[in-house]
Amino acid sequence: MISSRLLLLACLALPLYGVEKVRNRGYRKDPDADKYGSCMQGPAGTAGRDGNPGANGIPGTPGIPGRDGLKGEKGECISEIFEEPWRPNYKQCAWNSLNYGIDLGKVADCTFTKLRSDSALRVLFTGSLRLKCKNACCQRWYFTFNGAECTGPLPVESIIYLDQGSPELNSTINIHRTSSVEGLCEGIKAGLV
Repeated sequence: MISSRLLLLACLALPLYGVEKVRNRGYRKDPDADKYGSCMQGPAGTAGRDGNPGANGIPGTPGIPGRDGLKGEKGECISEIFEEPWRPNYKQCAWNSLNYGIDLGKVADCTFTKLRSDSALRVLFTGSLRLKCKNACCQRWYFTFNGAECTGPLPVESIIYLDQGSPELNSTINIHRTSSVEGLCEGIKAGLV
């Protein structure tokens, strides 16, 4: 029974082996024909140009932090300056009526204590300035501190000029102008001003 099975297996396997050999016998493959179709290969061409640079890659991951450095030497303290924090120092002087009829000289006094020599005074006058004359005239108003005119960084002043009045009527011009005079005054030492 085993021999009949072997014989049957041999009968089936041998004819298939023979058929495969018959198929391959008359056909020979050309390696160049597979690669280039039916054309023959020519000589090698010249080398090509370099290509364009590629795009930048993605950024790398950050490295690990380095070790702490050595402790530095102790510094020397030459001097310590502890300044007081800045705080405003202001004073307002006001008058109900300055109608003295004064054309020259000091108009009013206002005293205060200046705390620092390296600061500036901000001064402001708001009120009526009067100019009265028969002929052409000019009047100047300005601030003084401790007897000296404020000139730094610039003079703090107001100037009014009038042309002459009417000579044929012998009239006098008397005008009152509401004005503001404001500015900074530097160079005044600390203390009573």
